[in-house]
Amino acid sequence: MIEITSKGDYKSTREFLNKMLNGDIFSDLDRYGQIGVDALASATPVDSGLAASSWSYRIVRDSYGPGIEWCNTDIEGGLEVIILIQYGHGTGTGGYVQGRDFINPTMRPIFDQIANDVWEKVNA
Repeated sequence: MIEITSKGDYKSTREFLNKMLNGDIFSDLDRYGQIGVDALASATPVDSGLAASSWSYRIVRDSYGPGIEWCNTDIEGGLEVIILIQYGHGTGTGGYVQGRDFINPTMRPIFDQIANDVWEKVNA
């Protein structure tokens, strides 16, 4: 026979679950969204400056929970300029412009900061 006993009032467990239920753990998403926009704008290679100034974000909530989507609205000739910069593209004269991976190295420290901040909130 196995017997399990416990002591206490589960106060910290209830507080944690209430934070999750109320979404308190996600209260900083707007702040992180703006931090990401600022970082991406400053890291975007500048030709005309339009791509760098076209970053935005939105908070999304779906079946996986809340999240942040960063968007860039600079579209030329039906093509997303940021994708052309990131991954490279062919030119109209048969040449090729090599892509520059600037998004991943720019966002990695922000993702790490978000993870650390959420971990601190979960363990508070």
